[in-house]
Amino acid sequence: MAQDRLTLKAQPRSEFGSRESRRLRRAGFIPGVIYGGGEEARPFQVSERDARNILVHGGALFDVEIEGSDAVPAVIKEQQRDPVRGDLIHLDLQEVNLNVAIQAEVAIELVGTDDAPGVKEGGVLEHVTHQVTIEALPTAIPESIPADVSGMAINDTLTLADVTAPEGVEFVLAEDQSLEDITIATLSPPRVEEEPQPEVEEEAELVGEEAEAAEEAPAEDAGGDDSGGGDSEE
Repeated sequence: MAQDRLTLKAQPRSEFGSRESRRLRRAGFIPGVIYGGGEEARPFQVSERDARNILVHGGALFDVEIEGSDAVPAVIKEQQRDPVRGDLIHLDLQEVNLNVAIQAEVAIELVGTDDAPGVKEGGVLEHVTHQVTIEALPTAIPESIPADVSGMAINDTLTLADVTAPEGVEFVLAEDQSLEDITIATLSPPRVEEEPQPEVEEEAELVGEEAEAAEEAPAEDAGGDDSGGGDSEE
């Protein structure tokens, strides 16, 4: 099976701290740690390009070969990213026993979106739950689990109970939680855009200002006439 998996080649890391991590990243490397295997956590560094390649193409299970050690099967435990730029800044891996089931987070992929009757009628399809926890042997962990929404009509809801787990895979639920409690997708009626209301208040205000101006104008003229009249009488 190992020949079917990608291998992440890394180097051991002996210097630590935020300053050293920043130096590594500037040099094009990502710091990381691999846990498990009955050993203490083993820190490593790997090129950013190789790390990105394993995240994109490695699937759920791949091999890790730290220089000077044999390759071991591993899964991603956590990937830390810069909160602003989104760049990968640290990688945590978990060594696994291929004969022991483990839990993992797997993406839910919606399929058949264009065929859903509700979508064709203009409804809004919302993908609610993007990942679920599963338990399976490391070799049976899928990259993603398909959720068929092709039959959804407007106002329909798709739950995890409607999704078929791949062979050898079980969904892991929280205590007192059922498959029906986990919403995968909803299909809502089309959103109706409200037409902008005429700016009645502004128009009324403008009319009021014009009326006020019209009332003030004769008053000024009358005042001028009275003054003029007084001059002529003198």
